[in-house]
Amino acid sequence: LNPATPINAVKYVLDEIDLILVMSVNPGFGGQSFIPSQLEKIKRLKDMVGDRDIDIQVDGGVNPKTIKDVVDAGANVVVAGSAVFGGDYAENIQAIRDGAVS
Repeated sequence: LNPATPINAVKYVLDEIDLILVMSVNPGFGGQSFIPSQLEKIKRLKDMVGDRDIDIQVDGGVNPKTIKDVVDAGANVVVAGSAVFGGDYAENIQAIRDGAVS
């Protein structure tokens, strides 16, 4: 779901899918800042999904500073591009992991 796409776009296919991708930046290029309003979208999707076996994946602006809020909102899969590849991979991945459980 792009930032401007309402969650109702997936409402009628919830029994047919196993993953919802929430874009937390406007698609097009890497390195963009996380759009904080997407946290509410993630929370609402988590409630809508209920006990269905559907992953909520978040892509865009995920980094050590945003990961905790993303996970707390209900995401269980994240994509971190610039936050990983903008330096030492191992250190960056560990910082994201640490942020997720802090």
